[in-house]
Amino acid sequence: MKMAILGAGGIAATMAETILPMEGVESYAIASRSLDKARAFADKWSFEKAYGSYEEMLSDADVELVYIAVPHSHHHEWTIKALEAGKHVLCEKAFAANEQQAREMLELAEEKKLLLTEAIWTRYMPSRKLINDIIEAGDIGEVMTVASNLGYRIDMNERMVRPELAGGCLLDLTVYTLNFSSMVMGNDIKRIEASMVPTDTGVDGQDTVMLEYENGKMASMFTTMYALTDRRGLICGREGFISVQNINNPEKITVYAPDRTQYAIKKEITVPKQITGYEYEVLACKRAIEEGRIECSEMPHSETLEIMRQMDAVRKQFGIVFPFE
Repeated sequence: MKMAILGAGGIAATMAETILPMEGVESYAIASRSLDKARAFADKWSFEKAYGSYEEMLSDADVELVYIAVPHSHHHEWTIKALEAGKHVLCEKAFAANEQQAREMLELAEEKKLLLTEAIWTRYMPSRKLINDIIEAGDIGEVMTVASNLGYRIDMNERMVRPELAGGCLLDLTVYTLNFSSMVMGNDIKRIEASMVPTDTGVDGQDTVMLEYENGKMASMFTTMYALTDRRGLICGREGFISVQNINNPEKITVYAPDRTQYAIKKEITVPKQITGYEYEVLACKRAIEEGRIECSEMPHSETLEIMRQMDAVRKQFGIVFPFE
């Protein structure tokens, strides 16, 4: 599979590092708005072709899968153009700036019969099945609540604080905690309560979100772009709980059993070694394309739309409207 990357920033470099040693995936083309930057990227990561414009790369008939690695504000535009050029697309999370954009992207993919999927890597990782297996085995009993946090000191990153680039915690960090809750609890949500502290530019710098489900269960989450947190996820059941070390890229899964008011470790699982963690979404794309599917079972279109709906609801409570909306 000849893979191309649209955008040559930091996340593009991580994807390039990922696909370089992968079998059956060719580091074929990189596109930047600067030809010099594209050539330097291609030299570093052994790409066959370098393009100084996105349009030129999309016109290359040999490109099969395009990874969209530009800011959130530009996902809609370049996913649409890639699909119109007949390319399968892996679009970085958050999938779009809002649900309406996401729906337009997915409808075009369905019309063109092309693969389009969201690169929310935690949905594709082996850790996802490991967690599901523990819950389904009844090791912690009925799950009643989920709590998660995610924080990095990234407020100095221009992309994170510019409203015109759809900056803020929500689309970059809170998207992971919402996905973590969704993967455990589903999406039968009765009520969303959210609050945030804005940056000087008006985007959300720190978020808290609470979800109440129709069955009386709950999920709570906290995210920040100002500090590194322990990034832990807790899945609490009536007979124990699961601690996930780093919900953004799980490293260890620990199952605890209660003993009155104390608890003891029941099981510890170390997540399998990986290249970067991005390889699982690429392999899922490869399988889907080979099988003629337009979505990946790990992150179906309906789930992408659901998470976008949740983020729209949260952002409405924040009172944030992006300049291009």
